[in-house]
Amino acid sequence: MSSILIRPIEIDDEPQWRILWDGYLVFYNQPLAEEVTAGLFERLLGEGNHNGLVAEHEGNLIGFVHYLFHASTWSLADVCYLEDLFVSETARAGGVGRKLIEGVYDASDAHGCRNTYWHTHHHNERARKLYDRIGVLTEFVRYDRT
Repeated sequence: MSSILIRPIEIDDEPQWRILWDGYLVFYNQPLAEEVTAGLFERLLGEGNHNGLVAEHEGNLIGFVHYLFHASTWSLADVCYLEDLFVSETARAGGVGRKLIEGVYDASDAHGCRNTYWHTHHHNERARKLYDRIGVLTEFVRYDRT
């Protein structure tokens, strides 16, 4: 897919971003309260730790990525956590996901981060094919509080 613009999220993106965000939540079967979605969008626009990039094609948003920088106990430099990545079904397999991740890599490098990392669900085979090409599968296992 040609002429894809990767850029920081802007306030006017909210209606199209919400459509993509809803698709992301459906994919992961994770309903969220409206105040959580509204709060996330505010954080993405604010001066805090959350950052967002969008992929735009011919004036339409076709994907997004959310990421944040945080301190690490393993380094004096921050690390970057890529928290959410979503590309609309009609735009998949066109390099959009890779371009969004590369946008995060660029931001991470500019911030001086030691590393960029992310998680995905084991069943997300399509995305994992991309991740296997641009990242390294680690041996760490994630646990959540019960």
